[in-house]
Amino acid sequence: MAAGEGRRLRPLTERWPKPVLPIDGRPVLATLLRELADAGAVRVFLVTGYLAEQVERLAGDGSAFGLEVAAVRQPAVLGSADAVARAIAGGARPPFLVSAADTVYRSGDVGAFAAAAAGADGAIAVRRDPPPGPGRRAIQVEAGRVAAIGGSGSLSGAPLWLVGEAVAARLCLDNEPYELENAFLAAIDAGATISAIEIGTTRDLTYPADLVGENFPYTSGLEAGGSAA
Repeated sequence: MAAGEGRRLRPLTERWPKPVLPIDGRPVLATLLRELADAGAVRVFLVTGYLAEQVERLAGDGSAFGLEVAAVRQPAVLGSADAVARAIAGGARPPFLVSAADTVYRSGDVGAFAAAAAGADGAIAVRRDPPPGPGRRAIQVEAGRVAAIGGSGSLSGAPLWLVGEAVAARLCLDNEPYELENAFLAAIDAGATISAIEIGTTRDLTYPADLVGENFPYTSGLEAGGSAA
């Protein structure tokens, strides 16, 4: 999902869409596409909207990343569930992984999530860092399953999901903007098994200052854990 406006990152996102901005000196979308390829993905449906041409130009046809990339346009800010529905209309068939295009995952976590989620009606990635807070709702977990979304707790939902038939059938049944979270909640209410799979720390750019913080080691000529000469 790469259609968002990234309003909290303004004025940067007045010129550049969030997925093309760098973390560790590399566009976040490029890092994600390589991670998806390493996880065994073959085809990616890239849902674009705001400044779509820049996002689509970076991804190309996917061959540079060892993937097949098909771009699908979302015509307005209609929500995450609508973005997934656009991918289905473009040819995606559940079960499939869904990710925000503005998040960097710990190396190997996307593949581990996909393997752990296999066979479930759906799955939500959960993490301890960053913890629940503004824009990150807590996930209540019981016996490895998502019991509820919201409330208090130590696990927050990461923008990585497995969407199976039970979730796909309940997309966009709420009100605009249609949210993926509501499709998962409806599936849970209907008795579907939604796995909660813990992954490691995720990184993204929320505010303009984050661009400096997330790229400082790179711009300083340092590797993680390195030291200045």
